[in-house]
Amino acid sequence: MKKLLTATTLCLSALCSMASLAAEGDVGVAAAMDDRYCSTCHGVEGIGNIAIEAPRLAGIEAWYLKRQLENFRAGIRGTHGEDTQGIAMRPMAAKLSDESIADIVAWVGDWEYVPAKVTVEGNVNQGRTAFQTCAACHGVNAQGNEALGAPALAGQNDWYLLAQLRNFRADFRGSHREDTYGSQMVTMSKTLRDDQAVINVVSYINTLQ
Repeated sequence: MKKLLTATTLCLSALCSMASLAAEGDVGVAAAMDDRYCSTCHGVEGIGNIAIEAPRLAGIEAWYLKRQLENFRAGIRGTHGEDTQGIAMRPMAAKLSDESIADIVAWVGDWEYVPAKVTVEGNVNQGRTAFQTCAACHGVNAQGNEALGAPALAGQNDWYLLAQLRNFRADFRGSHREDTYGSQMVTMSKTLRDDQAVINVVSYINTLQ
């Protein structure tokens, strides 16, 4: 809970500061007026921030980012009491218009991808075996599949993948009745028998960067 409060406070404080500047007509806050405040938490280069559990955005697929922003805005994601990362993110998306989301997606699409640092280590061989189930939707190289609504996993922060798989397994994410893709992930994540299996599969995904 302390981590949640810290993350939410930092992001909301930055957001309020930018909104205040925009109201004053400061010519240096055009990005804030366009709701381009993602870098406040996700990093100037969009590489993610482990301290507040904000994942990388640089390199993320436009269609997936759009879907997640819309889900946060609609309350489909980020409302479960144990989804600390989602709860911190939801206020950021709640105020966005369709135009703002489109602008953010285009803006993030111009960020340069930088390979993520490896922070999770497990049994890669066991992870490779477990990943065969994941590959059915996310691709053999974890490259993602838009037709199936499955985002790329390769290149994402491994600590974020670990957190989200744990959330799916615990029904902290994907339990909303309108989260079609999330509910599919809840089912698939539970094929990983325990937390070590989750660590192993993320360790294998790390080799696919």
